Amino acid sequence: QLAESGGGVVHPGGSLRLSCVASEFTFGVYTWGWFRQAPGKEREFVAAIGWNEDDTAYAESVKGRFTISRDNAKDTIYLTMNSLRPEDTAVYYCAAPPIAGGDKLYRAGDYGYWGQGTQVTVSS
Repeated sequence: QLAESGGGVVHPGGSLRLSCVASEFTFGVYTWGWFRQAPGKEREFVAAIGWNEDDTAYAESVKGRFTISRDNAKDTIYLTMNSLRPEDTAVYYCAAPPIAGGDKLYRAGDYGYWGQGTQVTVSS
């Protein structure tokens, strides 16, 4: 199971940190991803992290503002979001691939496990 938290309402330019706790996973051997879905839009890739914490990838729209990280001791992945914009408003989901191992994944259809999502609203 994946459980996200940390969403909320923030002004433009503000920051939030999302957390995703993974249970019933051998956390250290999985790669992980964050996606988001705004009303009326398809779910889109935000960030991914490999086995090594330094192995990360980001969508162009969030590069330089968002940081994905992992804490293997806590079975938790994070998404730290700075300089938030109204267009970042969406439900944010963490995801795991269907099997352990492998490289980072960028397409929603390649993931097998999803959390319930946490709402992020950026508004003045």
